[in-house]
Amino acid sequence: MNKSHDQAYKLLFSEPELIVDLLQGFVQEDWVKTLDFKTLEKVSGSFISDDLRSREDDLIWRVKYKEDWLYVYLLIEFQSTVDPYMAVRLMTYIGLLYQDLIKSRQFAGHQQLPPVFPVVLYNGDQRWTAATELKDLIVHVPGGLEQYLPALKYLILDEGAYQAESLVPLKNLVAAIFRLENAQTDQEILAVITNLIEWLQAPEQTRIRRNFSVWIKRVLLSSQETEVKSEVTDLLEIKTMLANRIPQWIKEGEARGEARGEARGEARGEARGEVRGEAKTLIRQLTLKFGSLTEAITTRIYQAEKEELDLWVERVLTAVTLDDVFH
Repeated sequence: MNKSHDQAYKLLFSEPELIVDLLQGFVQEDWVKTLDFKTLEKVSGSFISDDLRSREDDLIWRVKYKEDWLYVYLLIEFQSTVDPYMAVRLMTYIGLLYQDLIKSRQFAGHQQLPPVFPVVLYNGDQRWTAATELKDLIVHVPGGLEQYLPALKYLILDEGAYQAESLVPLKNLVAAIFRLENAQTDQEILAVITNLIEWLQAPEQTRIRRNFSVWIKRVLLSSQETEVKSEVTDLLEIKTMLANRIPQWIKEGEARGEARGEARGEARGEARGEVRGEAKTLIRQLTLKFGSLTEAITTRIYQAEKEELDLWVERVLTAVTLDDVFH
């Protein structure tokens, strides 16, 4: 993710409304229901390790958990390319966070450290294939050594893996970002902007409306062959500008050979449809052999590339346990 896009993302996810929508809309786990979102606050992401090396992390939030002042830290990492060792990076970041908490004694009254919830928000063209658990990156040595290995798991939110039909019904700001990122036409972009204008009408939401406008200009419209005026800082202005420009874009696109682009898009769609069909077949095979699957397993299968699916389908024939298929 280039610096301009990265800053635009950080600008959006510096708004508490985005964090609430991310957790409530995309983390289907019971602990989320116990959070007191009124206590949600952003904390510093700058850490200095003991050897004096520094790094500026993306975004870290904390929120009160149940009735105690036990904070759940949300570490959000933005990615546009697949990093096969993301789990190692996150382990390092979390270690630095814990060091900082220990030095500053910010876990008041508790001898134990607060939990950390690591999230990777990914918007790359290819689907995410990296291991989401650290143990999958470490050579397995039998005989007891595994009990000493570090454990870490992170949540991957792969924007391109979400289908439009599952996102459109949601009144959710993060879902709106995913819809905008995956939009294939200017009309689809306009539809999402219309939703945002409707959802963000309150005077106290002026800043988040402006941040969405900045993000749309820098991330979505930066590749358009037209100049977006710098003074355009409102969603309604962007909607009006797009509505006025759409007929001209269509005409210019046809002149440049838009039909060829559509053909390539259809080919990609057919290929993805074939992969999805293979994923459904694999899920049926696994269910028949091992029983019902967890949501994490089915999500992993649907997000996999064809090469992975082919390998897993072959392993089903000889696998004794479900783990034999994926490891």
